[in-house]
Amino acid sequence: MKFYIGVTDYNWFRYLANEQPDELNFWQPGGRQSFKAIQADDLFLFKLHSPNNFIVGGGFFVRHSFLPVSLSWEAFGNKNGTSDYLSFRNAIHKYRKSDFRSEPDPTIGCIILSMPFFFDKKDWIPVPEDWKPNIVQGKTYDTDTEIGHLLYSQVQTKLHRYSLNHTEILMEKNEANRYGSEQIIHPRIGQGTFKIMVTEAYHRRCAITGEKTLPVLEAAHIKPYSQNGPHMTSNGLLLRKDIHTLFDRGYITINADLHIEVSKRIKEDYGNGREYYAFHGKSLAEVPDNINEKPSIQYLRWHNENVYLA
Repeated sequence: MKFYIGVTDYNWFRYLANEQPDELNFWQPGGRQSFKAIQADDLFLFKLHSPNNFIVGGGFFVRHSFLPVSLSWEAFGNKNGTSDYLSFRNAIHKYRKSDFRSEPDPTIGCIILSMPFFFDKKDWIPVPEDWKPNIVQGKTYDTDTEIGHLLYSQVQTKLHRYSLNHTEILMEKNEANRYGSEQIIHPRIGQGTFKIMVTEAYHRRCAITGEKTLPVLEAAHIKPYSQNGPHMTSNGLLLRKDIHTLFDRGYITINADLHIEVSKRIKEDYGNGREYYAFHGKSLAEVPDNINEKPSIQYLRWHNENVYLA
């Protein structure tokens, strides 16, 4: 089984270690090269810049995306590793040797991780013996090798002191690797990851209107998270902000055939709504390509029965 060691900044690590987020964005300022070193749910470890040649934490890889800085902040906020948007944007411009006038909203690479963990200094792990000083971004290791297996085991041991959940995931994945099990283990994902997954699945277009102006698009839960609706793409829709509001308040829904229904209550309650009634009966303007990411009939029916103002 493969895992990855990514090189990062101490200030980024220290800030997030204090925050203890449920997810984070391990961002890359260049925004040019896709990250294909490991698969979804594999282990991603943090190694500090020299002279701090230690493994200091990690998380579980969810996906890689190229995102505008503004969307990255909107999705993850201080889980990007800074306390405010200006600090985040300035950090990126510093690495890119640019400024906000020349690049008001640059695209960056985003390695999205779930269930991150951060070791206390006494538990930092020295880098493997084959680590080269000229490695800038990171390196892939494999548990089939002696060095990879040793490091993976060290991480397991350290995690046992911090979170049993993380340790169980690592142990199960390790057993699956050794014995050829088909078991798939999915670490929990958070709100920010949900937003990016939905945004990408709908090709950055509103599911109902087809709108492509990214700043006005929002990831909506079909069944709200507060009602035990999961952070899953199949429980999500990418919607223009006004459509999102109407969907959440029951004035718009989508039926099991993926056709749009607009409630007569818009006109009754507000004396207007002509723009919205134009969508009534139409098919969705955008749906995910992956069948597993398309709107779940189960969640759509829940919305039809519990939210929609028929």
